[in-house]
Amino acid sequence: MGGILGRSDSNKQSSPVSKLELKMVEAMKKRSLKGTSMKSFNSIIMKFPKIDESLRKCKTIFEEFDEDSNGTIDRVEMKHCFQKLEIDFSEEEINDLFEVCDINEDMGMKFNEFIVLLCLVYLLKEPADSTVVQGKYQLGFPDLQATFETLVNAFVFLDKNSDGYVSKSEMVQAINETTSGERSSGPIAMRRFEEMDWDKNGMVTFKEFLFAFTRWVGIDENEDDEDEE
Repeated sequence: MGGILGRSDSNKQSSPVSKLELKMVEAMKKRSLKGTSMKSFNSIIMKFPKIDESLRKCKTIFEEFDEDSNGTIDRVEMKHCFQKLEIDFSEEEINDLFEVCDINEDMGMKFNEFIVLLCLVYLLKEPADSTVVQGKYQLGFPDLQATFETLVNAFVFLDKNSDGYVSKSEMVQAINETTSGERSSGPIAMRRFEEMDWDKNGMVTFKEFLFAFTRWVGIDENEDDEDEE
């Protein structure tokens, strides 16, 4: 997986291994200052169907930029995508984004990886100029920006100490916070956390959260293969 952190038992003591990951952490810290509209983990789950519907509309965008129609977007196609959307990233940032999102390291982003890419771009660029984000990144789908904001909001809700990561203890706290005051099962929190913590280092980044989320709503890396059958 691109941007993998080393295994650590010290939870949030490990430093990001790339400039891009550090930028994601800092962007999430700034975003957390705005607070979150999420009141419970259940409120996030309730949004799954609407988020799923919105993200699947990205398939049209994905197919547009998959110029050779091979089911993946390679580095050249990604650069063309950024040029057309007028997304201003340096060559280094583009390469870092590609490596972060190409989790299988197969030199091509599949649909779920492309969704993560768009959301990371939204996080990194939204604070600078929301007008540009609204004009370019919606791409004809008015609810796409709102969906990305919902995902950012969900992570902010989980990140209780606003340091840009989600720990096991924060996940347990988030699961236990419900609008009715009832406590949910600890094992549920642990299972959800393990699904997010891909590198098993005890902390979850926004990128890891996004990949887990695409699986939770039913968009996974095998979807394209299933569609072809």
